[in-house]
Amino acid sequence: MILKIGSAGNLIIARVLAVSLVVMLGTSMLNASIAKAEQSDEARDANRLKRLQKSGLLGSYAPSDHGFTPIASGKATTETEVFTNQIVEPMLSLGGVAALQQAENKYAAVVSNGGWPKVPKGSYKKGAEGNGVAALNQRLFIEGYVRPEAAEGEFASIFTTATQDAVMHFQRNNGLGVSGQVDGPTLQALNISAAERLSTIRANIPRIAEYSKDLGDRYIVVNVPAQQIETVEGSRVFSRHNAIVGRPARPTPVVMTALSEIKFNPYWNAPASIVERDIIPKIMGGNTSILQKMNMKVFEGVGGPEVNPRRINWRRAIVDNYHFRQEPGGENAMATAKINFPSPFGIYLHDTPEQHLFESSGRFYSSGCVRVQKVAVLLNWILNGQDGFDPNRIEDLAQSLERLDVTLVAPPQLRVAYLTAWPTSDGIVAFRGDVYGLDGTGFIVGQPLPVGEKTASGERFVLKPIPRQVASLDEAEADSFFWFGRRSARNVDDEDSKSKVKKTRSAGLFNWNNDDSKIAKKKIVKKIAAMPKKKTTVADSKKTPLKVTTKVASTTTKKVVKPETPAAKKTEDLCKPDKDGKLPKDCKVEAVAKPIVKPVEKPESTASATN
Repeated sequence: MILKIGSAGNLIIARVLAVSLVVMLGTSMLNASIAKAEQSDEARDANRLKRLQKSGLLGSYAPSDHGFTPIASGKATTETEVFTNQIVEPMLSLGGVAALQQAENKYAAVVSNGGWPKVPKGSYKKGAEGNGVAALNQRLFIEGYVRPEAAEGEFASIFTTATQDAVMHFQRNNGLGVSGQVDGPTLQALNISAAERLSTIRANIPRIAEYSKDLGDRYIVVNVPAQQIETVEGSRVFSRHNAIVGRPARPTPVVMTALSEIKFNPYWNAPASIVERDIIPKIMGGNTSILQKMNMKVFEGVGGPEVNPRRINWRRAIVDNYHFRQEPGGENAMATAKINFPSPFGIYLHDTPEQHLFESSGRFYSSGCVRVQKVAVLLNWILNGQDGFDPNRIEDLAQSLERLDVTLVAPPQLRVAYLTAWPTSDGIVAFRGDVYGLDGTGFIVGQPLPVGEKTASGERFVLKPIPRQVASLDEAEADSFFWFGRRSARNVDDEDSKSKVKKTRSAGLFNWNNDDSKIAKKKIVKKIAAMPKKKTTVADSKKTPLKVTTKVASTTTKKVVKPETPAAKKTEDLCKPDKDGKLPKDCKVEAVAKPIVKPVEKPESTASATN
């Protein structure tokens, strides 16, 4: 049968084709916008570096050649433990310099005699025999892990119990999984040349010399490359904790100071750098309820009134003009406690809801701060009975979510250190990977730059924070998020409700089998734009000042506006800015700070720390 189509049918077909073309075109534009919005981290880094270089803050960028990636290679090879009946020597001690200098002489002699043999690939475990085992025994003997008889005579080519013990010792000293068998990571570490080990030792002698100054009898060492924390008293390690430290793109700085206070159930004051890179892009990427899910409030400056984030055009807003504060409880980034200390880089030690991350072997996940496993043990050691604190009271505080700040009466010293080599009690040296690529650069203290970056003078680190460029998204960046960020205006008021926070915790703070958090890791988003002409920040003038006169964020510098004077108040009505933010010509006051409207719970005077 032949179907005849008249003019009306042709018109319908034409309209269908036209609609189809429009839909296809719209889909294509949507996909293009999404692709633009989801640009790679490499592209964002490149844009960021170009802007910093243009401003003169950075010199050059070169990709890292040591091939480190902050991805867990498997199960954690270290564990958090308390040493009650065991004498454990610390990574950092007053005698460390002399011991490492003796090791330097030993390794220099090894290098001058030709080094040690390379262990060929193979399966090496107890009972194995052959030339490969002979090379392994010789390699272990030269560095001091086995006695001479294990490397010569009838046992020279046999994987004996002595060889197994030596391999386990070697694995512990190199932060590897202890199995007594030569697996891939162990073989790789064995075949690092003696000359390379000697260079590593020499890079760490001045570090240990500096870090060991004024240690006192009680101190804490955070060794960033080892991803571990030690509490030390009377030259003995009391506890050793797994730690999460800064990723290579956001390195943890080295700090030498004393602790100052402990904040139980703290707010998390999100730094502008993290808000700009991690939170705002998610809002504009379609995740409009992220602040509610995070139980986070937004204020107009530190100490200012709370604002509705849904009524702010984040494509145009200046992030530094707002204070993002996460409330205690639930999944607060600080979890149960935050340990403060003076630092120009704004870092701190803290608990975390993401306990499962401690179970991985490559714990380089943070934005610079240090997360502590089993923080209650550390808190109890730091407080040392002050004000009647004991494990029970610490756990009760965690369960109740009560906000409490404790100024330390006898604070221990803290060393956030960068040690890739340190001496052990048997004269052998422990080594860790140079995760930030700082060995050979003269680095001792300060802020390492992201891996691959250098200052204008060619340095891999800075001694003072690099000022973070205050940023708002420019037109191109705003457009790239158009398809994700568009929403109906009628939904604004529907999402003003506060999220409810669970007021108790199910697992005890001293229960070492806490449930894992289900939080996914945050994607790094980096955006830096041109410096705006105007910036307003409000300081809390009534807050008791800390000993340190300034606190700045990691790579952040903020100008504090002084509280307004009576004269300024009288002329305030004459000096109100118009809708474009400009002051009237007749205004004689250069800057007028807005009156502080303080909430019942006072936020901290600065949001100057990275997580």
